[in-house]
Amino acid sequence: MKYSDQVIVALRRIMRAIDLHSRKLVQDYSLTGPQLLLLQMIMRKKEASLGELARTASLSNATVTGIIDRLERRGLVERRRGSKDRRQVFVRGTESARKILENAPPLLQEKFLDEFSNLDESEKIQILDSLNRIAHMMGVDKLDASPFLSSHPLEASEITIIERQNGPNEGNGSAKEGT
Repeated sequence: MKYSDQVIVALRRIMRAIDLHSRKLVQDYSLTGPQLLLLQMIMRKKEASLGELARTASLSNATVTGIIDRLERRGLVERRRGSKDRRQVFVRGTESARKILENAPPLLQEKFLDEFSNLDESEKIQILDSLNRIAHMMGVDKLDASPFLSSHPLEASEITIIERQNGPNEGNGSAKEGT
């Protein structure tokens, strides 16, 4: 098999693993990867502001607000306004969220991060450089991305970012789930 085909197969395996993990998460827990990440963050801290969640998860405020809206509708989080600054919104997890997290699988990137942390510095740099080069070769090196693996459907705010970067007719197809 040609090197280029081997690279495509390796990329496809990674994409497929992300997709399968995301589908299982939705099927078994009715959660997306980003929802699970935010729930874990909230439960670890007991309470967090929306802005803090956005910064820590490397997501836009609009994306975090949308995710929290959905979690709140499911009874997994509760919001409260700040006592000193009413504009500030804090979120805390519910007992239902705690029960879900007891059984939920780890985020997909946790195994990768464990293995990656055992590599020496030169190997880490080599992997990072190679992946950045592949992203550039595919023309996706300018896309905004968060540091977690998920094939969740793009939020409206993420589609806007892609359109701003690529133009309104490009990037729209990537909003389909599982692509």
